[in-house]
Amino acid sequence: MEEEADTGVPSRVERKALQKAKILQRETERKIFRLVGKVLKKPESERSEEEAAVLLLHRGTVEELCKRQVRRNVLKRKQEEVFDEADELRSKVRRLAAAVKQAKHLVVYTGAGISTAASIPDYRGPNGVWTMLQKGRSISSSDLSKAEPTFTHMCVRMLHKEKLLQHVVSQNCDGLHLRSGLPRHALSELHGNMFIEVCTSCSPVKEYVRLFDVTERTSLHRHMTGRRCSHCGSELRDTIVHFGERGTLEQPLNWKGAAEAAETADVILCLGTSLKVLKKYACLWCMNKPASKRPKLYIVNLQWTPKDDLAALKINGKCDEVMRLLMEELHIQVPGYDRAKDPVFSLAVPLRQEEVDSHTREVIARLDVQEDCVPDSGEQAEEATAVQGGWFGRGYGKGRRKKKKKKDA
Repeated sequence: MEEEADTGVPSRVERKALQKAKILQRETERKIFRLVGKVLKKPESERSEEEAAVLLLHRGTVEELCKRQVRRNVLKRKQEEVFDEADELRSKVRRLAAAVKQAKHLVVYTGAGISTAASIPDYRGPNGVWTMLQKGRSISSSDLSKAEPTFTHMCVRMLHKEKLLQHVVSQNCDGLHLRSGLPRHALSELHGNMFIEVCTSCSPVKEYVRLFDVTERTSLHRHMTGRRCSHCGSELRDTIVHFGERGTLEQPLNWKGAAEAAETADVILCLGTSLKVLKKYACLWCMNKPASKRPKLYIVNLQWTPKDDLAALKINGKCDEVMRLLMEELHIQVPGYDRAKDPVFSLAVPLRQEEVDSHTREVIARLDVQEDCVPDSGEQAEEATAVQGGWFGRGYGKGRRKKKKKKDA
């Protein structure tokens, strides 16, 4: 004991006493926070003298709780959907149309908001994946292979066809830009494509486009699909870039095309994206240039985005409605999606005989053969109960597990 005192190292008893004191202090602080919080919830006129004294005694706690409430209110406002009035919407779209006409190099950034009309949920909207999971609610399951390109997808394709748009940078994994007919050289799918699996052992990387969602067995850091390369025999992997991962594949991510497009862009149009992920990619925003030489930013989104203050124009409206008005202003006819002309059928590589049973996901079929490809009704009912694996299913599965634990508790 004398040696411990001489060296200045506290004894075991002293350390345990110190740990106990810290635990008791934290518990006391929690009780004070609960007490002050309970008092603050009451209207000032209904507080007793004792409660008023509590607030005076713990002014620091009161200030901290008030700051937290302010932060919660700000966050809540940012999550609210705001709609522009009809006249204001038309006025803003006219300004957007003028910018599109004058642009020498227009680039479009797209997010989950452009696919909600195809019954694919977004992430941060009122019924988005992360929003529902944060509230502890379940997510409605859906077969994402059944989705078809929306009106906005077809508008984007027509803008490119009319040479008003040079490049599209998308966060979406649903493959709908590709299926709309947008040329692959004009598209960067930064987070991958659910219909594409690749062999990274081949040089160059060999690509296999399929008619079904290849991500059934894959998830974060687990990308092997279970099928093998017909050329070298190596196992194929999906192209999805999950949260927390870094995409390194040349295609379909096409980072080179995205960076080059951003560098030469004079106008960037953001459609249906919160920009909370895209804002982290510095090469997409030309932040190394003086502010006066950066591309003008136009945003179409119902919620707040971190780039709103930098935008030349923020349009609060649904993507399909805004694009309908825009195409009217530009006098461009937009054809509907025609499955018979879907490029995925000409790009798709058929499965080998031994791989036919390697997945259980629904296959996209041409209209003339669709009836022959409908799965057994019993299997279909079983599939509809949950979405498992894959780029969308992972978040869903986590939510289901959390809910189950709560019920068991």
